[in-house]
Amino acid sequence: MTDATELVGLHRPAFDRIPDPIPNPMTEQRDALARAAVERLFASRPDLTERYGEAGRRKCVEDTGHHILYLAEAAATDSPELFRGYVAWAKILFTGLNLPETDLADGLAALAEVVGERVGGALGQRALACIAAALRDLPSMPAAVPSFLRPEAPFGELAQAYLNALLAGDRRRASALVLDRVAAGAPVRDVYLHVFQPVLREVGRLWQTGAITVGHEHFATAATQAIMAQLYPHVFQSPRRGRSMVATCVSGELHEVGIRMVADFFEMAGWDSHYLGANTPARSILQAVEERDARLLAVSATITAHVGTVTELIGAVRAGLRGRTLRILVGGYPFNLAPDLWRKVGADGCAASAAEAVALAESWEAGPGAADGPGGGPRSGFGNGLPAGAPAFLLRTR
Repeated sequence: MTDATELVGLHRPAFDRIPDPIPNPMTEQRDALARAAVERLFASRPDLTERYGEAGRRKCVEDTGHHILYLAEAAATDSPELFRGYVAWAKILFTGLNLPETDLADGLAALAEVVGERVGGALGQRALACIAAALRDLPSMPAAVPSFLRPEAPFGELAQAYLNALLAGDRRRASALVLDRVAAGAPVRDVYLHVFQPVLREVGRLWQTGAITVGHEHFATAATQAIMAQLYPHVFQSPRRGRSMVATCVSGELHEVGIRMVADFFEMAGWDSHYLGANTPARSILQAVEERDARLLAVSATITAHVGTVTELIGAVRAGLRGRTLRILVGGYPFNLAPDLWRKVGADGCAASAAEAVALAESWEAGPGAADGPGGGPRSGFGNGLPAGAPAFLLRTR
């Protein structure tokens, strides 16, 4: 059968077949585990039915399903830090919604009982260890996150004015603030690092604490992406150096601002960057790597539940390289939580920011001795810096 790529004459890469996803019994049983855990929780806490009703019970099942997604990734990679970070995020969200911490703790305890009964082997034991560690640390986890904006920081005043314009829904004002400062000589790199990044982190914090709505967050993100596009005449001024890289989010990942910043930083460093955007299917990523003769693949995953997808993508790319040299750089919130996670997913390294991503790639290009070898250099992940990756709707309708 002839497909669309053959009709338009596109070259099909040799590594056309994507390996089957790595099975995880916890995600495969997610719905059943969630229902069983909530059944046990509500049986032990009759007051929950009185407080939340049947609609709240259904929402609790949905929320517990998300708990399981994050728990499954933490257990699969033997990285308890991932689930601890998620629970810490959830505690702050509970605080913003005026929900008692005991509801979160009791829900996790009920989940542990069900996992202990229904998930066997090493995976089940690691999952139980993850829950136990999170419950142990829950009382000491902060109930609030301090602001990411500091007046004394570089461009601190501009960052605050930019945030104010975004929250007021004034994209023209936000754009003028940035473009005027760049016209006055501010480096685009500094605007990315000291304005866009902390402001988006602050927007995420404000949503997490219930100070703004998800509509505000979406507007701020979309406006920032539009303003980044307005800066492209400055981004593309650097002389080309004959180096190519592909930057992408894994399939299912919708948080794309961080990896877009990474691609722009490579462009400003003279690389030919090929930014594929959010929610990119693995097959398209594989094809882009070959077609663009990329020396580097930068992969972003802001949501912990997507770590397994990163592992699968890297495995597929490695399987199709046919001896070609390609470095793979990963980043995003999960890689901040677990410093060695990049090794477990099969990457060559990770970086804490777009600037560090470029520095690490340049050290690889310089050859042995310029870095610590594969995986050398900075050890935490780039991303848009938004608070821990839980779904935007988690608990919002309770």
